[in-house]
Order: sequence, then structure tokens, then C-alpha cells
Amino acid sequence: MAQVQEQEPKAKNEDAGNAAPGQLNYDNAPAAPVADNGRKRKIRFILLAVLVVAAIASIPIYSYYAARESTDDAQVDGHLIPISPRINGTVLEVLVNDNQHVKAGQPLVKLDPADYQVALAQAQAQLATANANTSESSVNVPLTNINTRSQIDTSRTQVEEVRAAVNSAQQAANQAQANIGSAKAALDARQADYEKAQKDLIRYKDLVAKDEISKQEYDAADAAARASAANVEAAKANVTVAQRNFDKAMADLGESRARLQTAQVLEQQSAQIRPKQQEASQARFQQAQAEVQQRDANVKQAQLNLDYTVLKAPVDGVVSKKSAEPGMQLAAGQEIMAVVPLTDVWVTANFKETQLKKMHKGQKVEIEVDTYGRSRKYTGHIDSIAAASGGRFSLLPPENATGNYVKVVQRIPVKILLDPGQNDDERLLPGMSVTPVVLLNN
Repeated sequence: MAQVQEQEPKAKNEDAGNAAPGQLNYDNAPAAPVADNGRKRKIRFILLAVLVVAAIASIPIYSYYAARESTDDAQVDGHLIPISPRINGTVLEVLVNDNQHVKAGQPLVKLDPADYQVALAQAQAQLATANANTSESSVNVPLTNINTRSQIDTSRTQVEEVRAAVNSAQQAANQAQANIGSAKAALDARQADYEKAQKDLIRYKDLVAKDEISKQEYDAADAAARASAANVEAAKANVTVAQRNFDKAMADLGESRARLQTAQVLEQQSAQIRPKQQEASQARFQQAQAEVQQRDANVKQAQLNLDYTVLKAPVDGVVSKKSAEPGMQLAAGQEIMAVVPLTDVWVTANFKETQLKKMHKGQKVEIEVDTYGRSRKYTGHIDSIAAASGGRFSLLPPENATGNYVKVVQRIPVKILLDPGQNDDERLLPGMSVTPVVLLNN
């Protein structure tokens, strides 16, 4: 351009030099600068107009994108329900294949039930035995009460009988003691008569020697003295007999009292033992009842184990990752397949932390799936925002307190739920990549 501009004045100068003398050169008139200025103003006006039009046109575009936040770091999530046996066993039959749709409760795998059928029969037999023991114990409880009551009544009767015998022996002892007193009194009387008779015999012996009394009177006095002596001996014998009777009565009384003490001890022991026997009988009955409950629980557990030989689908879904085969030995908890419920899926979008300023629960979301492109859009809404960044939940979370620090924008997981009816055809599968667009002004 500079060269062209330089050539134009040079040509004009040459034309001016070639002009005839006295001829005016109108090309050098001042009209050229005026034309250049007009062109420049026109260009400026056009540029300004373009800028104004571009600014006006960018307003709705800016408004459109300022009210939206999107990310391509998002994918479809869902439940991957593992299927594993609750017991050990051998696979008898596999009833499903990979990618097969199943309904909740549909049998998936059958294990060999033989061992668990035997265990159930044993548990049922033990339960029957426990029920029989409980019935026997329930009968023994009232029998024990009756027997202990009868023992107490018998002990009380024996105590009363022995107490009556003690009273009778006491009366006999009192009577024997009274008899001793009577015999001793009779002995004293006979002793007094004997002494009087001896004194009379001595007087009569002197009188008969002096012939003051007759021989007959002396013989009568001698006979009276002998009779008195015999009476004294008889009275002594009566005293001895009365003493013996008293000793015997006292011995009987002591024996009766000993028997009474024994009967009272037995009565007390019976009264003390009765509640313990009743408690023991009741405890045996309760133990039998507890055993019945335990055996019943064993039967229920055996029945559950038998039911566990059939593995069923917990929910409606699609079978995936099937590894079970007939004859395979399984341990409790060993995963053999998974069921994916495709009707319960959601989107997990990892937005940058700088995108969450105006984002909150309930905002509408438009979702594009990479598999189907723009041909189909899904709608949903924000259900929740994670409580921490994804890095915090990683196996090795970042530690910014050590080494050189480089600030990195973190991503926060946002859970997006689909609106009802959006995935009735079950075309959204867990793991699919999606691009959600959050409508911030909604």
C-alpha cells in the first residue's frame, strides 16, 4: 500500500511536468483529501454499526449461556445388586442367563437341598422331644405342689399327735409324782403306827412280866407290832413302785418331747423345702419351655436354610456378571451374579466448584446422552449436592500441607434424578456418559 501511495504522487508529478505551459493542472486541487476523509467516516460508521449489531445480538446469547451450567464429566449411575448365597452349597441348576430380564422373586439359582432337608428333619425331631419333656414337666408342677402340701399336712398331724402324747406323758408323770407323795405319806403313817406298836409292845412286855396284863393282850400287842412292821414294808414297797412309775413316766415324757421336737423339725423342714421343691419343679418346666423355644428356633433356622437353597431376584432388573455354573461349590457370601434395576437410575455430574455458585436443589436439568446424541434429550432435576469433593472420597485424598502446592479446581458430585417416565424404555444404562445442562434461572 505504501508503494502504491508513493507511485501515485510520482505519476501526478510526471503529468504535471508534461502539461503544456500556461495550462492549469486541476488534478492537484485539494478535493482528494476531502474524499479520503469521507471514506474513512463511512468505514468508521460501518464498523460502529457492526459492533452495535454484534453487541445487541450477543445479549440473548450471553443471557442464554449465563443461565446454564454444563459438564461432560457425568455418567449414568444405578444400583448394582450383588447376588450371593447365604449358605454353603453346591449349584444344582442355574435358571437365568446374562442380560436376561427378571422379576422380583423370580428364582435365579438352585442349590442342592439334601443336607438342609436332613437338618430340618433332625430339628423337627428335637422339637417333638422338647415338647414331650415340656408336657411332662407341666404335669409334674401340680403333682409336686400336691406332694409337698401332703408332706406338710402329714408333718403337722404328726406334730399334733406327738404333742398329745407329750401332754398324756406329762399327766402320767404328774400322777406318778402324786402317787409318790401319797406312798411316802402312807409310809410315814405306817412308820408312826409301827413305832407306836413297838412302844406298846415294850410296855406290854413289862406288864406281862409283872402279870399286870394277860398273856393274850401281850400277844395281841405283839401281833399289832408285827402287822405295823409289815405295813411299813408294804408302804416302802409302794413308795418304790411309785418312784419307778414316776421314773418311767418321766422317761416316756422325755421320749415324747424328743419325738415332738423331731416332728416339729420335720414340719419346719417340710415348710421350708416345699417352696424350693415348687421352685425347682417350676424351673424344670421353664427350662423345658426354653428348650422348646430353642428347638423351635432351630427348626425355623433349618427351614430358612432350606429356603435359601433357592436364590431369588430381590428386584426387577437385568442379570449381569453371571459366574454360577452347575456343580460349582459356593460359600456363603460368594458373589455369583448381579441384578441391575434399570428403572432406578440417576445421573452423577461432577461440576467444577466454580460452577456451583447459583446451583441448588430442585433446579431443572436437560440431559444429552452420548449414545443417542441430540436426537433425544432427557429431563430431570437436581436431587442433592455432595458434602465433599470427589478427591476427598478417593483412596489417597490430596494432602496440601506438604510439598509444593498447586491450586487445582475441584469437582463436586451432583446427583440428578430423572423426571417420571423418562426412562420407561430402560435405554439409560449405568456407566453411560452424558452431558447435563442445569437451568440456573429455573
